[in-house]
Amino acid sequence: MGHPTLEFSDCYLDSPDFRENLKCYEQELERTSKFLKEVIKDGNSVINAIKAYSVAVQKFSQTLGVFQFDFIGDSLTDDEINIAQSFQEFSGLLQEVEHDRMMLVQNASDLLIKPLEKFRKEQLGATKEKRKKFEKESEKYYSQLDKHLNLSSKKKETQLQEADELLEKERVNFYESSVEYVYQIHQVQDRKKFDVVEPVLAFLQSIVTLNNLTVEMTQDFMPYKQELQLSLQNTRNHYESTCEEIEELMNRMKHRSQIEKMQSFLPMEGYLYCQEKWALGMSWVKYYCKYHKEDKVLVMIPCEQKTTTKQGLMQLTLITCHRRKTDSIDKRFCFDVETIERNAPVTFQALSEGDRKLWMEAMDGKEPVMELNEIGFKFVRKCINYIETKGNSSCFGCFLFFFPLQCISRTYLSNPNTWNLNKFYEIHSLTYKLPEKNREMLEMLIKHLVNLSKENLMTPSNMAVIFGPTLMRAQEETVAAMLDIKFQSIVVEILIEEHKKVRRSSLEECMDWVGVNYIFKLQLHFQLSTFDYNSIMILFLHNTSDELSSTAAAVCMHVSETEHRGEGRGG
Repeated sequence: MGHPTLEFSDCYLDSPDFRENLKCYEQELERTSKFLKEVIKDGNSVINAIKAYSVAVQKFSQTLGVFQFDFIGDSLTDDEINIAQSFQEFSGLLQEVEHDRMMLVQNASDLLIKPLEKFRKEQLGATKEKRKKFEKESEKYYSQLDKHLNLSSKKKETQLQEADELLEKERVNFYESSVEYVYQIHQVQDRKKFDVVEPVLAFLQSIVTLNNLTVEMTQDFMPYKQELQLSLQNTRNHYESTCEEIEELMNRMKHRSQIEKMQSFLPMEGYLYCQEKWALGMSWVKYYCKYHKEDKVLVMIPCEQKTTTKQGLMQLTLITCHRRKTDSIDKRFCFDVETIERNAPVTFQALSEGDRKLWMEAMDGKEPVMELNEIGFKFVRKCINYIETKGNSSCFGCFLFFFPLQCISRTYLSNPNTWNLNKFYEIHSLTYKLPEKNREMLEMLIKHLVNLSKENLMTPSNMAVIFGPTLMRAQEETVAAMLDIKFQSIVVEILIEEHKKVRRSSLEECMDWVGVNYIFKLQLHFQLSTFDYNSIMILFLHNTSDELSSTAAAVCMHVSETEHRGEGRGG
């Protein structure tokens, strides 16, 4: 609701309507003053809150920036490298945003608080001073007027003239103060329209500008965000694919039979009791022993808890090892070791019969060498042909899992000096370092996976996640080996995706594809082998689907009959 205009002529009349209008303007100015106090108070609260928020975010970003991921293993995938750097990227983005926000906070007082304080003190303060003067002059004038009107007409003419002059002087002063007061009210009413709005607009503009900068930073951050989301999804898929296998390995490792099986190809180590002969008798001393097959060195670490003197480790170079006859000693699970360092054999006691067997095998026995032959190739070709015709590729994937022989020699994979800069270059190079039969088998299986990928409309990445653990198996079943499945999946994905280029015999033919777009060192440990009919029959017939079981049984029976009839079994 608007107020009537204050005219300067009304100051001369000083009518009740003028006074009433003046009172309305005074109430409006009081309301404006109260409003400005609230705005300044709340504005300071907002600025302090922004400052506290910015400080908290900066502390949060610093915490993110100093954190370092620790990963299992010596090498990282591209996804793991991306994830490892994610907190530093987050920290950088937050620091950049908060730097601009702190600039806003530093300027907020100049933009909002100081202009409003200045208007309230200077303009509203001046109006209050004019009002006080107006009220003072008004009181003096009307007091003088009352006195003047009470003068008796019998007074001397000179006294009456002096009274008239004094009253006129007070009236002029009152009129001037009234006019100045009305003028000041008009000034404040007009100036508050921009002096109050402009600071608030400037403050909001700075907030909007900060938000726009934040949006631009967010847009710049989007490509990294999408790449990180893909890396996180790949890592989650890898976790889901390996979690089940690790849990299964954990359950198997609880059984002694599985531990003995694992120890058959792990470096042999464990607790042994050694017979020590002294001048006054003999004793059995507990050692933690490690046997290195390469140089036939047995390292013995004393671990008797009651010894008061610190004992150093001993090394014995093995010559021969043989089992101790039961009737020759009153201890069980004993075996003798002849060494270069000692003239007499050293007698050890294992923890169990199975443990003694493992130590004996580690020190004496060698694993049989298996090789790929034509019968095995025929079997795989028939399986692939039947699977691509009838289906049931999941059984074939499980079938590959039981191959015991390495297709790619660890000699090519364990030497980091053989790795170059590009993943494709390395895989191509390693593929053609394989023995011919191993490479032929690998090409046959990869071609089968390419056909499956096209038929099932599955991406090479998904195919690699499924078949990577079966095609490229670690030499030992350990948690570290299972965590390295991600590298196996990368290799299988490249073999499927670029199978035509990998099959080319020379790198020059496919150098148009090879670049330096990745720098990556893969630690590969995987196996591919020939066939065990009993394992395959049991594996196929254990399929829960009746239709798949009958199909698998038909394949196995057909292939088995063919091999037994004419060619014998594949090794």
